[in-house]
Amino acid sequence: MNSKLLVAIVAAVLVALPFLGIGPYPLHLVIVILIWSFAYTGWSVMGRFGLVSLGHGAFMAVGGYVTALLWNEVGLTPWIGIPVAMACAAGLAVLIGYPCFRFRIIGHYFALVTLALSEVVRQIIIATRDTTGGSLGYTPERFGDGWSIVAFQSDDRMMFYYVALFFWMVGLVIWRLVDRSMSRYALEAIWEDEDAAAAVGVQVTKEKLKVTVLSAVMTAFAGAMYCQYQMFISPDTIGGVGISLQIVFAVVVGGIYSMLGPTIGAVITILLAEVLRIWIGTEAICLTDKICFNAAGVPLLVYGIMLILFIIFLPKGVVGAVIDKWQGRGKRAEQS
Repeated sequence: MNSKLLVAIVAAVLVALPFLGIGPYPLHLVIVILIWSFAYTGWSVMGRFGLVSLGHGAFMAVGGYVTALLWNEVGLTPWIGIPVAMACAAGLAVLIGYPCFRFRIIGHYFALVTLALSEVVRQIIIATRDTTGGSLGYTPERFGDGWSIVAFQSDDRMMFYYVALFFWMVGLVIWRLVDRSMSRYALEAIWEDEDAAAAVGVQVTKEKLKVTVLSAVMTAFAGAMYCQYQMFISPDTIGGVGISLQIVFAVVVGGIYSMLGPTIGAVITILLAEVLRIWIGTEAICLTDKICFNAAGVPLLVYGIMLILFIIFLPKGVVGAVIDKWQGRGKRAEQS
């Protein structure tokens, strides 16, 4: 099936979904899936070219916290605060990315640098608890009752659903534009052989930096959207190593080389997290009287195990495996 047709069908179903009698809780889950899908798509924009970042939780935290802090402390509307947060994420991406790319810190070294970035941002949020609320979390102040255009707040989930749906589509368009751009070929050449790419005139540092900044900005926007929808954020729900690993897991599971891969990954991760939360709960789990562990860490354990299994058995993710099987069936049909 043509990818454009498939996306159009999925988009049409999502547009019609609220009119099919969906309940408040399933609608909430779909909104969260759409927001996270945008973040996952942002990661896949750079991850598909071998730029494996384990620090995108930092960009998501910047997006959420900067937007909320500007609103609470300065009274700056999110319509301005969100672009400022995205600009901060872009600056952070340049601050980390430029020296790494300039001095050719690549592969697992780059992954470790970004991993450290994620934890540094998380620790800064915790350390500035008087302003950010620290580990207890942070809540944007309510503006009036019900909804407010100025504060970009609403108790109407339907409004947020269509906002999230619109930006989910925007994320797919961005992915498609990058896929069809000359930068794609430049980045693929860099991934294959950086020296050879530079020898034929590819501006290695510039190309890597462009896609990294784009990815960071998209992730920060998703963080701001998540904050405005949930009206609560904390270092563990929007940033840190756990969120960074969740982003990588979702994209790998869904399919890093497919436009809808991050969306499928979001569906799997969000539903898996909900199932585990309902099944296990949030209390401590005790194997014996002396051996207990925090149930909140179980999803990360499951993510880690599944990530290993998918990398070994389904390296192209769910979507990639389905596409390969479909294409193989088509070739067999042509040969027969």
